[in-house]
Amino acid sequence: MAWNEPGGGNNQQDPWGGGGGRRPSGNGGNNGGGNQGPPDLDEALKKFQDKINRLLGGRGKRSGSGGGEGSGGGGKRNPFVLPILVLIVAVVIWAGSGFHLIDQSERGVVFRLGKYTDTLNPGLHWNPPIIDRVDNVNVTSIRSATQTDSMLTSDENIVRVSVSTQYVVSDAHAFLVNVNEPEMTLQNAMDSALRQEVGNMHLQEILTTGRDRLGQRIFDRLTAYMDAYGTGLRLQTVNVESTAPPDQVQNAFDDVIRAREERQRSINQANAYSQAVVLEAKGQKQRLVEEANGYKAAVVSDATGQTNRFNSLLGEYRQAPDVTRQRLYLETISQVLSNTPKALVDLGDSNAVTVLPLNQMQAGGNTSGKSDSSSMSMQQLEQISRQVVDHMNSGSQQPTRSTSLREGR
Repeated sequence: MAWNEPGGGNNQQDPWGGGGGRRPSGNGGNNGGGNQGPPDLDEALKKFQDKINRLLGGRGKRSGSGGGEGSGGGGKRNPFVLPILVLIVAVVIWAGSGFHLIDQSERGVVFRLGKYTDTLNPGLHWNPPIIDRVDNVNVTSIRSATQTDSMLTSDENIVRVSVSTQYVVSDAHAFLVNVNEPEMTLQNAMDSALRQEVGNMHLQEILTTGRDRLGQRIFDRLTAYMDAYGTGLRLQTVNVESTAPPDQVQNAFDDVIRAREERQRSINQANAYSQAVVLEAKGQKQRLVEEANGYKAAVVSDATGQTNRFNSLLGEYRQAPDVTRQRLYLETISQVLSNTPKALVDLGDSNAVTVLPLNQMQAGGNTSGKSDSSSMSMQQLEQISRQVVDHMNSGSQQPTRSTSLREGR
């Protein structure tokens, strides 16, 4: 018979029951009990259930030693125990599932019963499940969209343009609430802005120098569209990837482009030649100006010197006119004869004309051992010089008398 089996013999009943038995405290006992082991798992669960029943208003299970209730007797079990336990567990699970973590690159948009209530920043948050719905939106990742289409220009030509844009979500609430499909709205707005701006430009401008300006104008117009729609998107860049004419006329456009490049190359060469010629002309001009300034300075200096010399002679002339005139005449004759190899002297009274070989006389004066004709020339020169001086003196007194001095070759 088991140790906790009711009735019979010297065995004690359940030591934790309501009978008169006592729980052994040692390794053994002398009152017919023997060694007692620990309670089994079933008994522990029953005691826990009794405590729950008492807490919930029921009656716990009891055991007696006499003619009272047996081990199967006890209070009436509460029928709401299990549902309450299930409810408690459900509440715990529900409350625990309300915790959620928002990443640093995200924002949480809270909808309570379908209505927007708040935007959550990064961190750990709790919202009641089922009642609140939290949608996380990445606001740091860069997204892209591309639009390629053929359209008309302002000069009624067809051009194929490809445009790409990069954008981020700037307002998570507006991104989820204001527009049903923000990215599709962006695509439609890109198409509208592209057609509008291409239609305001010429084909030649779009294909060559106007691509950057076209991209900036599309960016401005598309930004205005996004702000007006309230999509919660912020544009980063708009790039014009390619602009090309239709395939049917591509060869003709290539020829035009080559001709334009050749024209530009010729213009550049002409500009380079023009600059070289202009620089050379400026150099010549500067050189001529400097030469003219030098000549001017020389002429002015010479004139100034002559003026000073004349002024100095003027004072002497006023003091002694005849002497000054004679000295000036002799200086002039000396200067003229020094550059003349031969001179003819007309003495006036006689018909003879005397030739003065000045160069030979100079050479004869410096060289010894010359012929007699050379020595005679020196004597004649002295005589003629005296005659010339006398003749000039007499000529100054008689103006009507003719005396001529002719230079020879």
